[in-house]
Amino acid sequence: MGMIKNFNKRIRFFTIWDIKLIQLCAMLVIIILIKLIPAITSLDYLWYIIILILAAIRPIYLMFFK
Repeated sequence: MGMIKNFNKRIRFFTIWDIKLIQLCAMLVIIILIKLIPAITSLDYLWYIIILILAAIRPIYLMFFK
């Protein structure tokens, strides 16, 4: 069984609270990275917008068009 199929099978047990806790952990990891590597904050805001759009394409497609 592939790794993605295994994760998809296991994620069915998650509740909304579990997903929100994972999101909180991800935000805290980003905050730690920003504290450790302050050069991340010196990037132009356009790079952040491009990364945001690229990261949002698949979830938006799955939510509204599939």
